[in-house]
Amino acid sequence: MSYARILFAFLVALLTAASLPARAVEHVVTVNGEASVSVAPDMVMIRIGVSSQGKNAREASEANAKEMTKVLAAIEQSGIAKKDIQTSRLSLQPQYDTSKPGVARLTGFRVTNQVTIKIRNIGQLPSILDHAITAGANEMSGIEFVVSQQSQLLDQARGEAVADAHRKAELYAKAASTKLGRVIAIVEEGASPPPHPVMQALRGGAVPVAPGERMLRASVTVTYELAP
Repeated sequence: MSYARILFAFLVALLTAASLPARAVEHVVTVNGEASVSVAPDMVMIRIGVSSQGKNAREASEANAKEMTKVLAAIEQSGIAKKDIQTSRLSLQPQYDTSKPGVARLTGFRVTNQVTIKIRNIGQLPSILDHAITAGANEMSGIEFVVSQQSQLLDQARGEAVADAHRKAELYAKAASTKLGRVIAIVEEGASPPPHPVMQALRGGAVPVAPGERMLRASVTVTYELAP
């Protein structure tokens, strides 16, 4: 075989191989599938604590420790296990008087101590808040309602999202007078958003709370082959 024929055969093979991906891309359909599951939260996380002031750091710290000890005792007496109580914020900040012109004058110190409490029975929440507030809690950064079995519920939504994608792909294939082939790729676009914190003001008396429902969402992008 001459050199020219070998070169010609090589170029034909190269061009044929290069054209294959383009043809493959032409015979696919890519669709998005979505699904959601509504579920009532079954746990709640709260951050609560005590903020105290004093003329100096030691006085502020001692006052805070005294009040915080009472708050923690009240929380434990409400039925919360120690493993479900964790310090989440502890700060010591100087306080200044800036009401007059010139150099700000140091007036004292503020100590803030907060704990995160996991409440495994949402029904206990109002009682626990009332006990903590009565014991001296005057700081709370929020309430977060949680779904404990979120992973399993998201799996359900994922399966329904893939089914939704398949339904759409079947419609496109029928409209194009062809048939749906095998799945080439599945990409998860996103799942449920992070828990939404619900802010509450601390006041005396009963504390109303409304956990509502959480919407767990799943979204997938699926690529199918189409019959040529």
